Amino acid sequence: LSFITVIGKDQKGIVAKISNLLYKNSINIEDISQKVMEGFFVMAMLVEMSGYKKPQAKISAELDKIGKQMGLKIQIQHENIVKKMHRV
Repeated sequence: LSFITVIGKDQKGIVAKISNLLYKNSINIEDISQKVMEGFFVMAMLVEMSGYKKPQAKISAELDKIGKQMGLKIQIQHENIVKKMHRV
């Protein structure tokens, strides 16, 4: 499992563009949370990447491309990294 986070100015098509990219790459959205706060769009997705057979850097680059096009900060991190960062 991996986490995708998206932050940026709210606009139409953010969820559609990202979810379409994931669908085309056989990446399944397990959970999604999104909110608009003071004009900023914030989204966190938990995705299952077992159907994705390319290096994670490839999907990361494609997400970066969407981010640049739409003025968003998009990051993808493997679940293990997130767990290690938040270990007490």
